[in-house]
Amino acid sequence: MSLELLVPLAALGGALFGFGADRLAVRWPEHEAGVTPRGLDWRTAVLTLGGGLALAALVVRWPDLAALAVLVPYALALILLLATDLDQKLLPDLITLPLIAYAAIVLVAGWSPLLAGRELALVSGLAAGIGAPIFLLVTDLLLKGALGMGDLKLAVSIGFSAGVSRLFVGFLIASVLFAALLIVLLVARRIGLRTAIPFGPMLIGAAFVAMLLQP
Repeated sequence: MSLELLVPLAALGGALFGFGADRLAVRWPEHEAGVTPRGLDWRTAVLTLGGGLALAALVVRWPDLAALAVLVPYALALILLLATDLDQKLLPDLITLPLIAYAAIVLVAGWSPLLAGRELALVSGLAAGIGAPIFLLVTDLLLKGALGMGDLKLAVSIGFSAGVSRLFVGFLIASVLFAALLIVLLVARRIGLRTAIPFGPMLIGAAFVAMLLQP
């Protein structure tokens, strides 16, 4: 299939998946009793547009079908995690734990496109997968943040998939973009200084940046 046809198909599929993930997140994981599922809102738009853009960008960056076969399932899981985190500030174990196993298998088998051709690829992936959650946990304790266990579990799979250098750059770029977004929301008075902000979206953003980086 030509790239000209695959890109719009990926965009459409990603948008539909993002919309479906948003609709799933209003009901799963189970909400507190008496909570009425929300209707369509800004989160629906973010996930629909973001899902389409993410998958289209992956196809453009990785036109090789073997690479896409590894990256697309991971990307879809990240979109679903983004949906649950935006809706409930929750990263379910039912997704994060299998992702760790998936990323570990891909790393050990040498299938990761992000680490292909790199010296010490296995060492880099293991170091990032083990080091990332430790770094986040220590930083969170020092800053007295509200990092959840779901965030730490997600960081493990991202580290295994990306390796040290891609994880560092992805985290740096995502942090800058996330900070800029928070400033805009503060100025627009959509959030306050005491508003609880989920950390998952920034980790997910870092993962996508890592996947889209050039070698």
